[in-house]
Amino acid sequence: VAELSPMQNARRVSMMIAMGIGLHNFSEGLAIGQAYSWGNTQLAWLLVIGFSLHNATEGFGIVGPLSGYPTSWKFLGAMGLIGGGPTLLGSLIGSFWTLKPLEIFFLSMASGSILYVVGELLHLGRKLKDETVASAGLLVGFFLAFLTELLINAASGGLQGS
Repeated sequence: VAELSPMQNARRVSMMIAMGIGLHNFSEGLAIGQAYSWGNTQLAWLLVIGFSLHNATEGFGIVGPLSGYPTSWKFLGAMGLIGGGPTLLGSLIGSFWTLKPLEIFFLSMASGSILYVVGELLHLGRKLKDETVASAGLLVGFFLAFLTELLINAASGGLQGS
């Protein structure tokens, strides 16, 4: 078996990262679809906005291994579809079934994938001997999540006086 060139290896790593992110994003789409199908539009919007903010930086992970190598727009577009397309597919699938156990399962999968990422960030912080940066990032992330929920709640009329 011939050994891969560095450029081929970079493309392979990029593809594997995109596939992993796509599987992760599929569970997020399932959670969005379930929230929508139950008529919980506030939760659906919260998930859409939260996951969009969370997913906005995933492209850096996909293209990181490709730095320094010539790459076509076609390949980058394919990686974007592999990484991001499953969110739409998961949303469509999740919106067709309205079973409470499925909703809980799908939300649990999405939560579990986020918790996994948080755990990896904390592990990386310990490995780099700088847990303060990772902890500060998590704190800011949680603050932004609560702020996002507050804004969605206010926009949907949920903060009107009692």
